[in-house]
Amino acid sequence: MGEVAPNEVTGLLRAWGKGDETALQKLVPLVYDQLHAAARRYMAGERLGHTLQATALIHETYLRLVNVRQVKWQNRAHFCAICAQLMRRILVDFARSRGYQKRGGDAERVDFDEALMVGSEPEANLVALDEALRRLAEVDRRKSQVVELRFFGGLDVKQTAEVMKVSADTVMRDWKMAKVWLLRELSGDEADGA
Repeated sequence: MGEVAPNEVTGLLRAWGKGDETALQKLVPLVYDQLHAAARRYMAGERLGHTLQATALIHETYLRLVNVRQVKWQNRAHFCAICAQLMRRILVDFARSRGYQKRGGDAERVDFDEALMVGSEPEANLVALDEALRRLAEVDRRKSQVVELRFFGGLDVKQTAEVMKVSADTVMRDWKMAKVWLLRELSGDEADGA
Protein backbone atom coordinates (compact mmCIF):
# COMPACT_ATOMS: atom_id res chain seq x y z
CA MET A 1 0.00 0.00 0.00
CA GLY A 2 1.35 3.43 -0.92
CA GLU A 3 1.62 6.28 1.52
CA VAL A 4 -1.81 7.60 2.42
CA ALA A 5 -2.07 10.84 4.32
CA PRO A 6 -3.59 10.24 7.77
CA ASN A 7 -5.87 13.23 7.28
CA GLU A 8 -7.24 11.65 4.07
CA VAL A 9 -8.34 8.54 5.99
CA THR A 10 -9.69 10.63 8.86
CA GLY A 11 -11.58 12.87 6.43
CA LEU A 12 -13.20 9.87 4.74
CA LEU A 13 -14.09 8.34 8.11
CA ARG A 14 -15.75 11.55 9.26
CA ALA A 15 -17.63 11.95 5.97
CA TRP A 16 -18.85 8.37 6.23
CA GLY A 17 -19.89 8.94 9.87
CA LYS A 18 -22.01 11.87 8.66
CA GLY A 19 -23.82 9.69 6.14
CA ASP A 20 -21.68 9.89 2.97
CA GLU A 21 -22.05 6.32 1.69
CA THR A 22 -19.37 6.77 -1.00
CA ALA A 23 -16.76 7.61 1.64
CA LEU A 24 -16.63 3.97 2.82
CA GLN A 25 -16.09 2.80 -0.76
CA LYS A 26 -13.15 5.22 -1.06
CA LEU A 27 -11.83 4.30 2.40
CA VAL A 28 -11.61 0.52 2.13
CA PRO A 29 -8.93 0.46 -0.61
CA LEU A 30 -6.81 2.80 1.52
CA VAL A 31 -6.84 0.46 4.54
CA TYR A 32 -7.27 -2.88 2.77
CA ASP A 33 -3.68 -4.07 3.28
CA GLN A 34 -3.85 -3.44 7.02
CA LEU A 35 -7.21 -5.23 7.25
CA HIS A 36 -5.88 -8.15 5.21
CA ALA A 37 -2.84 -8.45 7.49
CA ALA A 38 -5.14 -8.58 10.52
CA ALA A 39 -7.33 -11.21 8.84
CA ARG A 40 -4.27 -13.31 7.94
CA ARG A 41 -3.14 -13.12 11.59
CA TYR A 42 -6.52 -14.41 12.72
CA MET A 43 -6.59 -17.18 10.14
CA ALA A 44 -2.97 -18.32 10.73
CA GLY A 45 -3.96 -20.52 13.65
CA GLU A 46 -6.93 -22.14 11.97
CA ARG A 47 -6.91 -25.81 11.04
CA LEU A 48 -6.10 -26.88 7.48
CA GLY A 49 -9.16 -26.94 5.29
CA HIS A 50 -10.91 -24.22 7.29
CA THR A 51 -13.79 -22.96 5.16
CA LEU A 52 -13.42 -19.29 6.07
CA GLN A 53 -10.49 -17.55 4.35
CA ALA A 54 -8.84 -14.19 5.10
CA THR A 55 -10.41 -12.49 2.07
CA ALA A 56 -13.84 -13.79 3.01
CA LEU A 57 -13.30 -12.48 6.54
CA ILE A 58 -12.51 -9.02 5.16
CA HIS A 59 -15.59 -9.11 2.92
CA GLU A 60 -17.83 -10.12 5.83
CA THR A 61 -16.29 -7.31 7.88
CA TYR A 62 -17.05 -4.86 5.07
CA LEU A 63 -20.67 -6.03 4.94
CA ARG A 64 -21.02 -5.41 8.65
CA LEU A 65 -19.30 -2.03 8.37
CA VAL A 66 -21.86 -0.93 5.79
CA ASN A 67 -24.50 -1.26 8.52
CA VAL A 68 -22.55 0.74 11.11
CA ARG A 69 -24.22 4.10 11.61
CA GLN A 70 -23.44 7.28 13.48
CA VAL A 71 -19.97 6.43 14.71
CA LYS A 72 -17.80 9.40 15.58
CA TRP A 73 -14.69 8.09 13.84
CA GLN A 74 -11.50 9.42 15.39
CA ASN A 75 -8.83 8.23 12.98
CA ARG A 76 -7.37 5.24 11.16
CA ALA A 77 -6.44 3.45 14.40
CA HIS A 78 -10.02 3.77 15.65
CA PHE A 79 -11.33 2.37 12.34
CA CYS A 80 -8.90 -0.57 12.49
CA ALA A 81 -9.91 -1.24 16.09
CA ILE A 82 -13.58 -1.42 15.09
CA CYS A 83 -12.68 -3.72 12.19
CA ALA A 84 -10.69 -5.95 14.55
CA GLN A 85 -13.68 -6.16 16.87
CA LEU A 86 -15.94 -7.09 13.96
CA MET A 87 -13.48 -9.76 12.76
CA ARG A 88 -13.32 -11.22 16.24
CA ARG A 89 -17.12 -11.41 16.39
CA ILE A 90 -17.33 -12.99 12.95
CA LEU A 91 -14.77 -15.68 13.83
CA VAL A 92 -16.37 -16.42 17.19
CA ASP A 93 -19.82 -16.63 15.58
CA PHE A 94 -18.39 -18.93 12.92
CA ALA A 95 -16.71 -21.15 15.51
CA ARG A 96 -19.89 -21.39 17.55
CA SER A 97 -21.99 -22.17 14.51
CA ARG A 98 -19.63 -25.01 13.64
CA GLY A 99 -20.34 -26.59 17.01
CA TYR A 100 -16.80 -26.45 18.36
CA GLN A 101 -18.02 -25.58 21.79
CA LYS A 102 -21.13 -26.62 23.63
CA ARG A 103 -22.03 -24.39 26.58
CA GLY A 104 -18.43 -23.94 27.69
CA GLY A 105 -17.71 -27.57 28.49
CA ASP A 106 -15.62 -28.41 25.46
CA ALA A 107 -13.46 -25.29 25.36
CA GLU A 108 -9.81 -26.21 25.39
CA ARG A 109 -7.72 -24.41 28.03
CA VAL A 110 -4.66 -22.75 26.52
CA ASP A 111 -2.08 -20.12 27.36
CA PHE A 112 -3.00 -16.59 26.31
CA ASP A 113 0.11 -16.16 24.13
CA GLU A 114 -0.81 -19.26 22.16
CA ALA A 115 -4.58 -18.92 22.29
CA LEU A 116 -5.09 -18.93 18.54
CA MET A 117 -2.05 -20.94 17.50
CA VAL A 118 -2.25 -24.29 19.29
CA GLY A 119 -4.55 -27.16 19.86
CA SER A 120 -6.46 -29.45 17.57
CA GLU A 121 -9.46 -27.12 17.44
CA PRO A 122 -8.39 -23.48 17.11
CA GLU A 123 -12.05 -22.45 16.92
CA ALA A 124 -12.53 -23.71 20.48
CA ASN A 125 -9.45 -21.74 21.56
CA LEU A 126 -10.90 -18.59 20.01
CA VAL A 127 -14.21 -19.12 21.77
CA ALA A 128 -12.45 -19.74 25.10
CA LEU A 129 -10.42 -16.54 24.68
CA ASP A 130 -13.54 -14.61 23.69
CA GLU A 131 -15.38 -15.81 26.79
CA ALA A 132 -12.42 -14.98 29.01
CA LEU A 133 -12.33 -11.47 27.50
CA ARG A 134 -16.04 -11.07 28.21
CA ARG A 135 -15.44 -12.01 31.84
CA LEU A 136 -12.53 -9.55 32.01
CA ALA A 137 -14.80 -6.81 30.62
CA GLU A 138 -17.19 -7.43 33.51
CA VAL A 139 -14.32 -6.87 35.95
CA ASP A 140 -12.42 -4.14 34.09
CA ARG A 141 -13.74 -2.89 30.75
CA ARG A 142 -10.65 -0.81 29.92
CA LYS A 143 -8.25 -3.75 30.29
CA SER A 144 -10.49 -5.83 28.05
CA GLN A 145 -10.42 -3.10 25.42
CA VAL A 146 -6.63 -2.89 25.61
CA VAL A 147 -6.38 -6.64 24.90
CA GLU A 148 -8.84 -6.42 22.05
CA LEU A 149 -7.00 -3.53 20.43
CA ARG A 150 -3.51 -4.97 20.90
CA PHE A 151 -4.13 -8.70 20.46
CA PHE A 152 -6.98 -8.72 17.97
CA GLY A 153 -6.48 -5.33 16.35
CA GLY A 154 -2.71 -5.55 16.07
CA LEU A 155 -2.36 -1.97 17.32
CA ASP A 156 0.83 -0.97 19.05
CA VAL A 157 0.93 0.72 22.47
CA LYS A 158 0.90 4.25 21.01
CA GLN A 159 -2.04 3.53 18.67
CA THR A 160 -3.97 1.86 21.49
CA ALA A 161 -3.36 4.84 23.76
CA GLU A 162 -4.55 7.18 21.00
CA VAL A 163 -7.78 5.26 20.43
CA MET A 164 -8.52 4.96 24.14
CA LYS A 165 -7.40 8.50 24.99
CA VAL A 166 -5.08 7.33 27.78
CA SER A 167 -1.32 7.40 28.20
CA ALA A 168 0.99 4.75 26.76
CA ASP A 169 2.04 3.91 30.33
CA THR A 170 -1.59 3.20 31.21
CA VAL A 171 -1.89 0.92 28.19
CA MET A 172 1.22 -1.01 29.21
CA ARG A 173 0.01 -1.39 32.81
CA ASP A 174 -3.41 -2.55 31.63
CA TRP A 175 -1.85 -4.93 29.09
CA LYS A 176 0.35 -6.58 31.71
CA MET A 177 -2.46 -6.90 34.25
CA ALA A 178 -4.95 -8.18 31.67
CA LYS A 179 -2.46 -10.72 30.39
CA VAL A 180 -1.93 -12.15 33.88
CA TRP A 181 -5.69 -12.23 34.50
CA LEU A 182 -6.38 -13.96 31.17
CA LEU A 183 -3.55 -16.47 31.63
CA ARG A 184 -5.14 -17.48 34.92
CA GLU A 185 -8.60 -17.72 33.35
CA LEU A 186 -7.44 -19.73 30.35
CA SER A 187 -5.32 -22.10 32.42
CA GLY A 188 -8.31 -22.89 34.63
CA ASP A 189 -6.69 -21.74 37.87
CA GLU A 190 -9.37 -20.76 40.34
CA ALA A 191 -7.36 -18.70 42.78
CA ASP A 192 -9.11 -16.64 45.45
CA GLY A 193 -12.21 -15.71 43.42
CA ALA A 194 -11.75 -13.00 40.75
